[in-house]
Amino acid sequence: MSYSQTLLFGIYPYIALTIFLLGSLIRFDREQYTWKSDSSQLLKRHQLRLGSNLFHIGVLFLFFGHFIGMLTPHFVYEPFMSSGAKQILAMVSGGIAGVLAFVGISLLLHRRLTEPRIRATTKPGDLLVLLLLGLQLLLGLATIPLSAQHLDGSMMLRLAEWAQSIVTFRGGAVEMLAGASWVFKAHLFLGMTIFLVLPFTRLVHVWSGFGAATYLGRTWQLVRPRG
Repeated sequence: MSYSQTLLFGIYPYIALTIFLLGSLIRFDREQYTWKSDSSQLLKRHQLRLGSNLFHIGVLFLFFGHFIGMLTPHFVYEPFMSSGAKQILAMVSGGIAGVLAFVGISLLLHRRLTEPRIRATTKPGDLLVLLLLGLQLLLGLATIPLSAQHLDGSMMLRLAEWAQSIVTFRGGAVEMLAGASWVFKAHLFLGMTIFLVLPFTRLVHVWSGFGAATYLGRTWQLVRPRG
């Protein structure tokens, strides 16, 4: 593999993940008042509700689908599902979720650009986030026709092996991407870039969403009347 491939897919993932984790921690420690999504729900609420619901439903499914699909070793699901069947399942479910998310983010971007009061308070980082996410969704959808050309699941296994090698600090991760289409590589690179910029944008509020799940395990708060 060339030096550029090693840099992009062997070194850059660790740079992106380090900035993602440390940047999030530092921002939470030093700038808690900026730890929010800057909601504009008072303006054009109907379009916001529709776009936000479609986007979040789609993108959450994609996130957990990628997380489980990419990081689950092949031997775990091999006894009851072939790699080809897993790939078809990922193509169909991921395609549906990707379309929902892209329609949702398109509505959110249209709302932000066409409503004067929202546009006036829109920061460059807000538009950057929407554009990055929209492009990432398009790249993800573009991988479906390519995946359909090899339904044996071989490419999916190689991509999963790359991700598992990265998170377990194993060598040879870059070699797993040899022969992969530029669309797959662009999708991987942009995904890592989104993690890299997350601590510096409104996307940082996703941590709060996951953190809210801890309330499910907390005991009830008892409030007693005085006297």
